[in-house]
Amino acid sequence: MTKNEFLQRFNLSQLAKSNNQEFLLTQPKIFTPSAVLIALFEKNNQLHVVLTKRAKHLKHHPGQISFPGGKVEAFDKNHICTALREAHEEVGIEKDDCEILGQLHPFQTMSGFSITPVVAMLKRSPFYTIDENEVAEIFHVPFHHFLSTTQHYTIEVINKTGQHPVHFMPYKSYNIWGATAAILNDLSLHIRNNHT
Repeated sequence: MTKNEFLQRFNLSQLAKSNNQEFLLTQPKIFTPSAVLIALFEKNNQLHVVLTKRAKHLKHHPGQISFPGGKVEAFDKNHICTALREAHEEVGIEKDDCEILGQLHPFQTMSGFSITPVVAMLKRSPFYTIDENEVAEIFHVPFHHFLSTTQHYTIEVINKTGQHPVHFMPYKSYNIWGATAAILNDLSLHIRNNHT
């Protein structure tokens, strides 16, 4: 999928009701607001997604695949500011290199975070400065990988809050799952549903 194809489909209509409503916890809980940046860029006429592997020593989700992002701070004006700030701190993406396209529906995790995904198109191929305290690795995945439903797997997980579907979208040696896979699934559904 090219940048122009993605932009046409992403902007075609408003987001449908989030399919992630089924992921919401069944018991009342106070969630920590956070935001992530879904950074996309075009290379060789193919759109790619920027993903990171979190450092293994982190308190939350160590070693897991994620988008650049983190919790909302008091000085952040909105979720877009949070996503851009965190992406710059973690991997060095400059906010001036990001064209903000919009936001997806918030996703509430079983670990107590409410994640607002911010979708951005990078104006050029990214140049990274990694904060090794937070990020172990950066890698790219062609966006068409997430559009293919043959790459999607779901299992049911049962915990004290009930039964929850958990998405998996493996890519090469990377196990993309949980909130990251669910967010990519939402974005992929939106793009596929706007195919004309």
